Amino acid sequence: MTHVPHEPPTLHARHQAVLPSWLSLYYERPLELTHGEGRYVWDAEGNRYLDFFGGILTTMTAHALPEVTKAVSEQAGRILHTSTLYLSRPMVELAERIAALSGIPDARVFFTTSGTEANDTALLLATTHRRSNQILAMRNSYHGRSFSTVGITGNQSWSPTSLSPLQTLYVHGGVRSRGPYAELSDRDFIAACVADLEDMLQQTAGGVAALIAEPIQGVGGFTAPPDGLYAAFREVLARHGILWISDEVQTGWGRTGDHFWGWQAHADNGPPDLLTFAKGIGNGMSVGGVVARAEVMNSLTANSISTFGGSPVTMAAGLANLNHLLEHDLQGNARRVGGLLIERLRAVTAGLGLVREVRGRGLMIGLELVRPGTDEPSPEAASLVLEAARERGLLIGKGGQGGASLRIAPPMSLTVAEAEEGAGLLAEALRTAQGTLAGT
Repeated sequence: MTHVPHEPPTLHARHQAVLPSWLSLYYERPLELTHGEGRYVWDAEGNRYLDFFGGILTTMTAHALPEVTKAVSEQAGRILHTSTLYLSRPMVELAERIAALSGIPDARVFFTTSGTEANDTALLLATTHRRSNQILAMRNSYHGRSFSTVGITGNQSWSPTSLSPLQTLYVHGGVRSRGPYAELSDRDFIAACVADLEDMLQQTAGGVAALIAEPIQGVGGFTAPPDGLYAAFREVLARHGILWISDEVQTGWGRTGDHFWGWQAHADNGPPDLLTFAKGIGNGMSVGGVVARAEVMNSLTANSISTFGGSPVTMAAGLANLNHLLEHDLQGNARRVGGLLIERLRAVTAGLGLVREVRGRGLMIGLELVRPGTDEPSPEAASLVLEAARERGLLIGKGGQGGASLRIAPPMSLTVAEAEEGAGLLAEALRTAQGTLAGT
C-alpha cells in the first residue's frame, strides 16, 4: 500500500484550534505578516503590501524604524524588566515629555500596556475622584475590550454584554452625517447636541463622574463632530463639576495633521481633565497610559502598581519613536500627505454609488460604503473591497456600525508617491466591488 504523507495543519487551522472563536481575522485566507520596512509589509508567501492600516494605527512612524529597533535592542541588553516598584529613568523621561506635550496643567502620567487598560484606569480615576459610577459616553463609541470599557461602548458590533459596573448614558454628537441632527448646519448641530446633553443630565441622579469621548471615533469608522463640539460640552460639564476624558488612543501624536491631540480641535474651554493614549507611541511595543491633573491622578487612596506598564524596553521604544516623530515633523507630513490623499480619494470615488462619504483628517481617513442607489450601510461591500485591495497589494481596515466603513491610517511617514499608489489601488478595489454587487 502506498503511503500518502500527512499534510501538517495550516497556521490558520492551528489558530482556530487553540484561540477563541471571537478573535476575528481579516480575509477569507488570513494573512501571516512576517516582516516590514517603511510603509510596506510582506507575508509568509513573499507577497508585498502597501500598509494603509499600520496594525490598527499602531505602526505610527514606520515598520522597522532603525531608531526604535536600536533603542529596544540596547535596553534589552541592559535589563528587560523591573516593575514600577523601582525607579526607572526611561519611564520618568517619557512621562516628562508626555506631560509637557499634553497641555494639561500640573500633569501626572501613569503608563499601561494598552489603550483598553488606559481607558479602564481613566474610568477608575474619574469615578473615584467624583464618587460616582455614572458615565457619559458618545453614541457609536469604542473604548476597549475590558469589562468596564465594554460598558461604555456605543457600538453594538463591539458590545458582547449589557452587564457593566457603570451606569452609562449615551450622548449625541460623534457622528456628523447620520442621525436626527445630520441635516443641521454645524452651528445648529452643536447647539442641538448641547441641548441633548443638558437634557440627559436631568435624567441622572446627579454627580456624574465624567464624559469620555474620542475626538475622532476610531472603530466607529473615523466619524467626527464639527470642531468645537467638546468645547461647548465642556462649558456644561464644568458647571456640574463633571470631568472630561479625551480618548486619544487613535487621534494622538499628530495623526490628524492639524493638531497634536484630537482635543485641540475643541480647545476653546481648555484642555481635558484626563487624556488617554496608546497605539502609535510605541510603534508596535505595548505602551498605553493616562495623563491627568495631579488632583485627579492622586485621588486613589489604595496602593497600586503596574507590573508591565512603563517597562524599560517599552519606554525606551516610546522615547525613540517620539523623538523621531518630532524631529521629522510627521504631524506636518500627516497634514500635507493626508490632505492630498483625502482629495485624491474624493476624486476617484466621485462616480461610485458604493461610496457615501469620504471623511477624515490627516492620515485618519474613512470611507463609508452603502448598497449602490441607497443610503443603507453595506458591510458586504466593505468586505469585498478589503479582499480586492489585498489582492492588489494594499492593506486597509474597516469599522463603523456593522463594519460598513473602510479605515485608512498608514504610517505617518507616508510619501506622496505612496499615497498616490494606495489611492489608485483602492480605486480599483472599489470599482471591482461595485461591479460584483451590481452582478448579484
